[in-house]
Amino acid sequence: MSSPPPIHGGNVAQEAQRLGCKPNDLLDASASIVPFAIPKDLKSCLKQALHRSPLRDYPDRNYEELRKAIASWHGINPNFVLPGNGAAELFTWAARDAAREGLSGLPSPGFADYKRALRCWHGTYQNEELPLSWPEEFPQPFPITPNTEVLWITNPHNPTGQLWSKQSIIPLVEKYKLVICDEAFLPLAPVGEKQSLIPFTEMCPNLIVIRSLTKLFGIAGLRLGYVVSNEKRLHHWRESRDPWPVNGLAMTAGEMLMKDTAGLQKWLKKVHNWVLQEGSWCQRKFKQIPGITPHPSSTNFFLIESQHSLVSLREELAQRHILLRDCRSFNKLGGNWLRVSLQNRKGNKKIHKAIRGLLT
Repeated sequence: MSSPPPIHGGNVAQEAQRLGCKPNDLLDASASIVPFAIPKDLKSCLKQALHRSPLRDYPDRNYEELRKAIASWHGINPNFVLPGNGAAELFTWAARDAAREGLSGLPSPGFADYKRALRCWHGTYQNEELPLSWPEEFPQPFPITPNTEVLWITNPHNPTGQLWSKQSIIPLVEKYKLVICDEAFLPLAPVGEKQSLIPFTEMCPNLIVIRSLTKLFGIAGLRLGYVVSNEKRLHHWRESRDPWPVNGLAMTAGEMLMKDTAGLQKWLKKVHNWVLQEGSWCQRKFKQIPGITPHPSSTNFFLIESQHSLVSLREELAQRHILLRDCRSFNKLGGNWLRVSLQNRKGNKKIHKAIRGLLT
């Protein structure tokens, strides 16, 4: 009996063990993380931290400097910012508030971790189907308005890569008791930041916006994200959660990255150029492979679809040490879909060549 598909990508250690190879032997296009080495300044910062207090001492429980740095970047009040142990921890606390408000509407297909978070609090939800075809132009209007008390939005959407316009979302904030917007991939989208809901959090107490720094900087192992929301709401979160959810190294890394505004702007430009160039190259090349259809995306991953199951193709690619995201954990997609995360040109050529060779 085959095991169920994982609800996350990036299962490199498990796949390496299963395939009988080393993790470094694998080209992991199942997790949507930038393919660059971490910034040199960050690497130097972490090395210095190993010889200072971030390892010996407990982190600042209020994360004052990190909150100020994040708030300064976004031009908001630091009291509206709370760092977290990756976005996943923050989904859990957002789900507690969602469960208290009532039924959640989850766009489908969508990220399965929202359901995991809601189950922690016995929250109820219903799947709301999104169209499975969309135009190439971004941003696009958010296409559904569930009849629920709570609305969860992913922007850009995971797994489709669609970027929703803020003009279509802001009116929805008035309609629902609570709107939770996951903007984990928004900084990676070249035209994404203009669609952020963060500027609206101070005037909309029922709005929660969650961000991740780990995907943008390729530091998923550090686990670092943050939430922007009403000050009173975040105070309740702080009272309930673990005392030190963000470790000293992650805190130090976040402070360095967010305080260095010139370095952050330079990094974002590098990431956006990569998404534009490699996304365009992959769309063009994958359209030439018979039997699959690549779907347009605004960010650093895209879906491929086939009239036939792609489960065996994914396994054949894994045997060649290439990992793509199994989409069966995304409600409504199933085995006819795979998600491909952009790599550097060498990696994208390797993926394209392998798929073309297996399908032609």
